[in-house]
Amino acid sequence: MKLALALATLAAALVPALSHAQFAKPEDAVEYRQSALFLLGNHFGRIGAVVKGDAPFNKDDVAKNAELVATLSKLPWPAFEGGQTTAKSKAKPEVFTDKVKFQQAQEKMETAVAQLNTVAKGGDLASIKKAFGDAAQTCKSCHDNFRAK
Repeated sequence: MKLALALATLAAALVPALSHAQFAKPEDAVEYRQSALFLLGNHFGRIGAVVKGDAPFNKDDVAKNAELVATLSKLPWPAFEGGQTTAKSKAKPEVFTDKVKFQQAQEKMETAVAQLNTVAKGGDLASIKKAFGDAAQTCKSCHDNFRAK
């Protein structure tokens, strides 16, 4: 888990600087952002299982997943910057045509997951449930506005 966190942190620091060179082909950008969002969803889902009562509450596991979610939340966005897309992408055209609204959505999500990360460190399940719900709402809003079904 420590290695995964270290790698995610390193990637979050390097990706913005390297994104244009890194995504020379649209397929690369789409694959990268889908992979980053898959990992983000996976760790967010682990917290969701606890919040829903489908998994036992272990405050350390929730805190570790919340920290990873906060780190991973920064990764997908540079892969959208070049406007590169393919038929495999689920990004709606609005991602590229309404960049201000898309930027605001990602900032809201990053803020909400940072808050979840802070709350998770405290270990109070009721507070985690609230922060998780707030973060989940930002995900839903972005999916509703910017992701094709």
